[in-house]
Amino acid sequence: MAAAEVEGLEPEAAAAEEAAGEAADAVDAEPGDPPLLVGNRLNLDLYPRGCHRLLNLCAQRPPQLLEVEFLRLSGHEDPRLLEATLAQVPCSLQHLRSLVLRGGQHRDVLGACSRGSLTTLPAGLSGLARLAHLDLSFNSLETLPACIPQMRGLSTLLLSYNSLSELPEALGALPSLTFLSVSHNGLQTLPTALGSLSTLQRLDLSENLLDTLPPEIGGLSSLTELNLASNRLQGLPTSLVGLRSLRFLVLHSNLLTSVPAGLAHLPLLTRLDLRDNQLRDVPLELLDAPFVRLRGNPLGKALPASHSPPETPVTPEMPRLFLNSDLDSFLVTPQGCSVTLACGVRLQFPAGATSSPVNIQYRLWLPEPHLVPLGPHDSLLSGVLELQPHGVAFRQEVGLWLLFVPPRARRCREVVVRTLSDDSWSDLETYLEEEAPKRLWAHCQVPHFSWFLVVSRPVSNTCLVPPQGTLLYSSGHPGVKVTFPPGATNEPRHVRMQVVHVGSRELRALLEEPEAAASPLLCLSQSGPPSFLRPVTVQLPLPPGVTGLSLDRACLHLLYRTPPEVVWDDITAQVALEITHLYARFQVTHFSWYWLWYTTKTCVEGLARKAWERLRLHRVNLIALQRRRDPEQVLLQCLPGNKVDATLRRLLDRYRGPEPSDTVEMFEGEKFFAAFERGIDVDADRPDCVAGRICFVFYSHLKNRKEVYVTTALDRQAQAVRGQVSFYRGAVPEEVPEEAEAARQRKGTDSLWMATLPIKLPRLRGSQGPEQGQGTSLSLAPLTLGDAETGFLTQSNLQNVAGRLGPDWPAVALHLGMPYRELQRIRHEFRDDLDGQIRHMLFSWAERQAGQPGAVGLLVQALEQSDRLDVAEEVRAVLELGRQKYKDSIQRTSLAPRDLAPPEPSASQSPEFAQA
Repeated sequence: MAAAEVEGLEPEAAAAEEAAGEAADAVDAEPGDPPLLVGNRLNLDLYPRGCHRLLNLCAQRPPQLLEVEFLRLSGHEDPRLLEATLAQVPCSLQHLRSLVLRGGQHRDVLGACSRGSLTTLPAGLSGLARLAHLDLSFNSLETLPACIPQMRGLSTLLLSYNSLSELPEALGALPSLTFLSVSHNGLQTLPTALGSLSTLQRLDLSENLLDTLPPEIGGLSSLTELNLASNRLQGLPTSLVGLRSLRFLVLHSNLLTSVPAGLAHLPLLTRLDLRDNQLRDVPLELLDAPFVRLRGNPLGKALPASHSPPETPVTPEMPRLFLNSDLDSFLVTPQGCSVTLACGVRLQFPAGATSSPVNIQYRLWLPEPHLVPLGPHDSLLSGVLELQPHGVAFRQEVGLWLLFVPPRARRCREVVVRTLSDDSWSDLETYLEEEAPKRLWAHCQVPHFSWFLVVSRPVSNTCLVPPQGTLLYSSGHPGVKVTFPPGATNEPRHVRMQVVHVGSRELRALLEEPEAAASPLLCLSQSGPPSFLRPVTVQLPLPPGVTGLSLDRACLHLLYRTPPEVVWDDITAQVALEITHLYARFQVTHFSWYWLWYTTKTCVEGLARKAWERLRLHRVNLIALQRRRDPEQVLLQCLPGNKVDATLRRLLDRYRGPEPSDTVEMFEGEKFFAAFERGIDVDADRPDCVAGRICFVFYSHLKNRKEVYVTTALDRQAQAVRGQVSFYRGAVPEEVPEEAEAARQRKGTDSLWMATLPIKLPRLRGSQGPEQGQGTSLSLAPLTLGDAETGFLTQSNLQNVAGRLGPDWPAVALHLGMPYRELQRIRHEFRDDLDGQIRHMLFSWAERQAGQPGAVGLLVQALEQSDRLDVAEEVRAVLELGRQKYKDSIQRTSLAPRDLAPPEPSASQSPEFAQA
C-alpha cells in the first residue's frame, strides 16, 4: 500500500508530509538564486550544507525566520554540526510545529536507503512548546533522546528505521500523542506506561523483536490501528479485546499459536490479519468473520470459543485431487482438499471452507473483449477461468494459483488477479511464485467464485481518505504525490493512483525535437462524489533533463484528459503551477489523467493524443504458413516483432510459407479477422468463423494463433490454386464486401486492411478425374490413417485429438511405442509450448504410420491404455461416420444393395471431431 492508511501502517513519510508538506524547495542564498525562505516552510534536506545555511539564517535573524513552522534537515549532516545547529532552533524558530530530521536521502551500493548520523537531540529542543510533529526516521538512535518525553504538545512521533532496543517509561507522559511509529527497530520489550497514552490512535510496532505484549496495552482506549507484523509474538494478552475503537489489527508473520476469541466481537474491527503464523485451532467466531485473514497457518479443526485448544492437535491429511481434461467438476467436503485442474490451475480449500459438500465446476474460456476488462495500459497474461457456483461465499478464503505468461516489461508494473464481484471487476491482492524459469504462478485468496484472469497493470496505489486528510504517493515513482488537506471530504472515500512510465525516445521522434521530454503519466480516480470540498495538491516530477533552475516556463505544458474521451487539453494557463528544483505542483478539485510535457511546440493537444496512442500500441507481424505434409492445414498467427524470427525457426521444419507481413500496430484487446480470398475458403464451420472469416482478438502476451483447414471449389486437378489470406481490423462486418471492393478499401486513409499473404494449394496428382466422381462423396480428403472401408482419420481429426490430450500426451506417446528419449527431445524442443509438444508427437507418429495397416486401432488402444476413454470413444465415432459415408457413396454409385441404410448418427459424436 502506498498511503498512510491500513496496509501495514508503513509510510511514516506520509504522516510527515501530511503535517509538513513540501512547499518550494530551499536553494542557495547566493547571488542569482531564489530566496531561501518561502512562506512558513524551510526545506534544507535536499541540498548540501543545510546546517550551514540554517546557522547563517539564525545569525542574520530575518523577520521571516520567526514565521517558520515547518523545518526539514537531513540526518546525513556531520553529527557535531547537526547538534550545534539544532541547539539554535528553540530560540530562532519559536513557532516551529513540524521538525523533520530524516536520513535515507542517500543509498548504498545495493540501492537501500542509508541511515543518517543522528544519535541524540540537544536537551533544549524540549522548549519547542508548539512542536506537534517530529520525524527522526532512518537514523542511528539507540536510545530515545531525553528531551522527547518533555515535548508535551507532540502528536506525531516517527522513529522507524533506527536501532532502538527499548522505549522509556517516560514516553507515557505525552498527553497529546496520536501517532507513534517505531517499526524496523530492535525492540524486545515495551514499557507498561505505553497504556497511558489515552489519545493514541495509530501505533506501528512492526519489524521488531517483540515476543510478548504488556497487558497494559489494552488501556489504549482511542487506538484505531495497531500493526504488530513481523515480530516474535507467541501469544496475545486478553486485554486486547478491550480496544473498542480498534478498526485494523495486523499480526501477520509472527509465531502465534492462539488468539483471543473476543477479537471477533470488537464492534469496529474491519480487518484482522493473522497470516503466516502457527495457528492450528481457531475459534469459530474468527473463522466465520469475513474480515479475518488466515493464509499460511497450519490450520486443523475449528473449535468453539468455549473450548481450549488441545495440547497436541491433530491435523487431518488434506485430500489431493488431480483432474484429467475430461472432468469439469469435483466435490469439495468440509475436510478441504487440494485440486490441480487439467488446465494447470491449482486450488486449495482449507478445512472448514465449506459447511457441507459443494460441487465445483470450472471452465477455461478463450479471452474475448466482453470477458476481459482491461484499462488503457493493462495487458492480459492468461485465459479466463470460470469457477462455479458463482457468488457462494466460503467460510474461509480459498487459495487460487493461476499460471500466466511472464510480462516482457516489468518496470513500474505489477501482476494481479482480476475478478468479477457484484457486477464490477476488481483486483485481488496477488503474490507471485516462480516454479521454474518462465513459469510463474499468480497466487491469491478468493472469498467466493466467479471469473478470474491474470493482468499486468501499472503499479497501483490506493488509500482511504479520511476527513482529517492524508497523503498518497506512488510506490513506483516516489516523486508522484497527492496531498489531501483536512476537510477535503466529509466522508471517507477510496482513492486510486496509477503511474505509467513514459520513454522519451518515441516522444522526441514524434515531435522531431531532441530536447522534448515528458513526465510519467498520472491517472487518479476516486469513489464517492466527483469533486473534493477543498483543493487537493498534486505533485509530478519535472520531465527528465529539466530542473526548476533551468527550465523555460513557456515550454512547460500541463495536459489533462477526462475518460472516456481521448482528447488531451492543455490546462497550463488555468492552474497555478508551483515549480521547485525537481517537481511541479498544482491543485485540483476532481480527478482525471495528468501529463507534464516540456517542448517548444505551442499546440500540443493533438500531439499528446498521438503520443498516448503510441504508448499503447504494439508492433506486430502477421504470418500464414502451410503444413508441409498437408498444405490444406494453414497456421495463422499475430506475433510481436521481437518474436518472429524465433517462432519461424521453430516452425519451418514442419511448415512453409511466405515472409511475414510488414510491421503493423495494434492495441491490446483489438479485434481483427482473416479472410481467405481468390478461390480459397475455410473447410468447416468453427465457433470463431463468421461468414467464412476467422475472428481474432490480439493480446500481446498470448499466442494469437489458429490453425484452420481450407478448401477450394476450383479444379485442383488442372492446376494449383493461388489464393491469399488478408487480415483486416475490427469485427467481421454484417455485410462482407466483395473482394474487389475490399481491395479498393485497402488504399484509403482509414483502411481496415493490414496485410495480405499468399496461399497456394498445389495441384492434385494421381487423383480420380472429374468425370468419374461428380456428385459422389468418393473424392474425400487425403487419408492419413486407415482406409475408407474400415474408417480413416484425416489430419483435421488428428488435430482435434491433439487438442484434447493436454498433459496426458506423454502416456499416450509411450503406449504408441515412442521411445522415452524421443519424448525428452520433444519436451526440450517445445519446452514453453504444450500444444506444440502434443502436435509434434502425434503428427510425427502419424506420418511414420501412414499406409501401415492397424495404425488407427493402435491409436485407439493407446488412448484406452492412457485412461483417455473419452477421446477413444470419439475417435470410434469418427471412424463409424467415415464407414457410413463410404457405404452411402457405394449405394449411390450402385455398387452395393439399396437396403444398406445408414444408421442414425451416434449420440456420442462430438461436433469438433466431425469428419472433414
